Amino acid sequence: MPKVIGLTGGIATGKSTVSKLLSEYGFKIVDADIASRKAVEKGSTALERIKETFGDEAITSDGEMNREYIGELVFNHPEKRLELNEIIHPIVRTIMEQEKQHYVQQGYDVIMDIPLLFENDLQDTVDEVWLVYTSESVQIERLMKRNNLDLDQAKARVHSQISIDKKSRMADHVIDNLGSKSELETILKQLLIEKGYIHE
Repeated sequence: MPKVIGLTGGIATGKSTVSKLLSEYGFKIVDADIASRKAVEKGSTALERIKETFGDEAITSDGEMNREYIGELVFNHPEKRLELNEIIHPIVRTIMEQEKQHYVQQGYDVIMDIPLLFENDLQDTVDEVWLVYTSESVQIERLMKRNNLDLDQAKARVHSQISIDKKSRMADHVIDNLGSKSELETILKQLLIEKGYIHE
């Protein structure tokens, strides 16, 4: 029977790297970020509702969602984040559920790549949860570098999520990503061997 694993972490913990490595081992990836982009494609109902809710500035001149504007808005105003989630989440869940069922019916093990899995209380929708872990200070450092943010902006994004230490206590397995990429690859391979997904 195919397994459905929820893969999560915190912002800038390296979850995308782990997701890519797992796809190389034959897992099918259902990515919440990709589903979120599909949900607000140009001309979609969700995008129209975002414009109504957040104003004309929420849409770029070429009709796409203004991610920078919306990002600043929701990271600094929790009530705005809730409004955005109410519009997008039901559509994202439908897209992801359809993809998951498609792969499971074909007999594949599936990775549900969901950054806000615990925040949205989705742990019961998967067989088990794997969490990609790094320390909060590393998250902030990576985020400043990757997104060209100042310290306060990076902290706001990290603190908008459940802390990585709390998440690690909630997960079934923790994948340590405090070291190098090759160390991460070794840790992940060991987990897959222990779980019987691959053999040495």
